Amino acid sequence: MKYIDSFLNKITMYRLTLYYLIFLVAVAIVLSRFGLVNTNPADLVISSLIATGVCFVANYVFAKLFNAVTNVESVFITALILTLIIPTSLPGNLTFIIIASVLAMAAKYLLTVEKRHLFNPAAVSVLAISLISPEHAATWWIGTPAMLPFVLVGGLLLLRKIRREDMVFIFLIVYLAVIGIGSLISSTSVSTVVTILQISILHSAVFFFAFVMLTEPLTSPSTERLRGFYAGFIAILYSTPMLRFISVGLTPEMALCIGNVFSYIISPNYRLGLFLNKKLQLSQDTYSFVFNKQKNFRFLPGQYMEWTLPHKNADSRGVRRYFSISSSPTEENLEMTVKFYDPSSSYKKELITLSSKKQIVAAQVAGDFTLPENLKTPLVFIAGGVGIAPFRSMIRYIIDKNLSADIILLYTNRTVNDILYADIFEKAKSNGVKTIYNLTDVKNAPQDWRGTTGYLTSQTIQERIPDYKKRKYYLSGPQLMVQNFEETLRKTGVAGNQIKTDFFPGYSEK
Repeated sequence: MKYIDSFLNKITMYRLTLYYLIFLVAVAIVLSRFGLVNTNPADLVISSLIATGVCFVANYVFAKLFNAVTNVESVFITALILTLIIPTSLPGNLTFIIIASVLAMAAKYLLTVEKRHLFNPAAVSVLAISLISPEHAATWWIGTPAMLPFVLVGGLLLLRKIRREDMVFIFLIVYLAVIGIGSLISSTSVSTVVTILQISILHSAVFFFAFVMLTEPLTSPSTERLRGFYAGFIAILYSTPMLRFISVGLTPEMALCIGNVFSYIISPNYRLGLFLNKKLQLSQDTYSFVFNKQKNFRFLPGQYMEWTLPHKNADSRGVRRYFSISSSPTEENLEMTVKFYDPSSSYKKELITLSSKKQIVAAQVAGDFTLPENLKTPLVFIAGGVGIAPFRSMIRYIIDKNLSADIILLYTNRTVNDILYADIFEKAKSNGVKTIYNLTDVKNAPQDWRGTTGYLTSQTIQERIPDYKKRKYYLSGPQLMVQNFEETLRKTGVAGNQIKTDFFPGYSEK
């Protein structure tokens, strides 16, 4: 799994989704030549090109009209989703494809609340057309047995990247449970129930819907618990066409759009257009970017946001990144802390030269990596390098609120010059925060060094934290480092439910 994670770390969530969809279209073209997919290869190629071209032009026009920051990857993703769910036969569906593409782009700019688009663009565009013209509807032709293996392979990689396996699992379990129970009510034959369940899996687009549509970050809730409710709610709506004993059957796009409204009600989100206030160099390769915070903006210490920074000649990592908010909700400004590598991605090259005149868009405040409600619980924060960012937010919050805590911070860096925010951690001593610094570059550690050296081991934890089995652990840093720490803790005897890891759905180091 580490090899897979290492591969996934080199690409952003949006770029992976785009490649996944291109792969599915390419597979469908090949399979259609052998009659395994009910589409014409030439029509499929032309339809995908038309949808992509129309979406690109329409998005360009709307972006100019609304003076909005946009991401071309999301435009292509929407175009390919439309290609995979609406009929591609030409010329009969040419108008349908064009109108759906225009409406999908319009939805991103018109159907918004506080600059956040409310609905999945592809779903709401198809729904709008089907309500006006019932003869034009999505067929979700991607849902065929021949396409299923390819949907699963790419979809599971995407799920691993965004770490929303629990969300999809809840959706599928509720979906199959509702269909199974409904079938038992309406039929006395077990074989009939089994047949209906087989059709529900093999001859539907349920996996594509779950992997691509359900998990879309912009229209789904911000925390794991709320995403579970969201997934279960949509699963019930999505199941209704298979329940023969009820008269109402919702299409997948109807189910998703209703779910999008439900998501906004239970988890309203933000989309902030920000301008740089100041840039601070914290170490040789780490900088803090400080922005003016809007008064109505709310978040919890430790949460993250998606930061969009458009630039020319973007590389495979794209124009969107996820970074923790390193400032506390108690502070006047919004801050993120970023480590730069050599060579850096095109995104970070643009970020390091960011001026106060260029806008960066921060959206989707999210994450469960937050302080527990009861700070009497003894905690251990383990941070590596710039992974200290969410802990800086939490600890500064504890200081500003004058809270009492029982926290041990194990902060590991290569050298002493890489240590960030030492002044804040020193101040937090009076609030019950004890900091233990660790240096991995043993040879260059100062002679009077009082912290630990080398890589953190189970022996280090046992020696420095006598009550280590009673504490809850928060891990933050590079993904592979976090995985290694988690293994170390488990070998030390720490239970899995005592470990909480920081995670970004679009994590990419460079």
